[in-house]
Amino acid sequence: MSDTNSATHYEPYYVPHNSRLPIFASIGIFLTVFGIGHILNAMTAGTSGSLGVTILLIGGLVMGFTLFSWFAVVIRENHEKLYSDQMNRSYVWGMSWFIFSEVMFFAAFFGALFYVRVFVVDWLGGVGDRGPSGMLWPEYSPEWPMLNTPDEARFPGPESTIPPFQLPLLNTILLVTSSFTVTFAHHAIKEANRKKLIGWLGLTIALGLIFLFVQAYEYHHAYVDLGLTLGSGIYGTTFFMLTGFHGAHVTLGTIMLIVMFGRALKGHFSGDDCFGFEAAAWYWHFVDVVWLGLFVFVYVLGS
Repeated sequence: MSDTNSATHYEPYYVPHNSRLPIFASIGIFLTVFGIGHILNAMTAGTSGSLGVTILLIGGLVMGFTLFSWFAVVIRENHEKLYSDQMNRSYVWGMSWFIFSEVMFFAAFFGALFYVRVFVVDWLGGVGDRGPSGMLWPEYSPEWPMLNTPDEARFPGPESTIPPFQLPLLNTILLVTSSFTVTFAHHAIKEANRKKLIGWLGLTIALGLIFLFVQAYEYHHAYVDLGLTLGSGIYGTTFFMLTGFHGAHVTLGTIMLIVMFGRALKGHFSGDDCFGFEAAAWYWHFVDVVWLGLFVFVYVLGS
């Protein structure tokens, strides 16, 4: 009798069929990383990085196809009611751990920025326990932002930094506003108001696209007018690594929201079945918080 009662507590757990999508995802990631590495090596060597750009684009296309197909499979399985509560919880935990891994990813880059600003710059100037390094560049004066690098011949510093209260402030306003609009879209799902959902979600996507456009314009301005490049010393490297990876995450988040927008137009989501949207919203809030850290530590305190 007890065995019969305990069996009633079990629920079916859907196990998907074998899929080639993980293999395609691995290939896409490999090509993307290989292409980026080739581009960086070509920049260092002063040669053409066209091959790396081609490989990067192919990797991006493979990843785009894989993600599109994977999203389609998951959406179809969800609409066929194949998922149990336990399966849904696995998606929640999976997204939670994914965002946590992204937090650690950016924590490493912020840690590198802190290490450079607090320790390395002084060591290059001959300050502290690494004082003898001052013998290499006796004329170098430690300062941050590093506009004058120790080796100006090989790594010339930028002419100036990006003013924090111009384009960066505009982008901060755009992303903070988008956090509110995506939250309003979430409330619209709970209220079963499809029109409000589409409107607020569309506005969120528009804000994300404007952010990316402003970021691209800022990069062009930095390279062409300010001499701020990946090769302009440690300041340029940390600046572009932090803001560049964040821009890549905003791009991914925008694509996720566009997918959610398409689903909203098709009538998907309900108050008790909208984790796909919630996962995209979580990710969007994450990139917003990271940008606030960038605005303070890279732009305001780094100008």
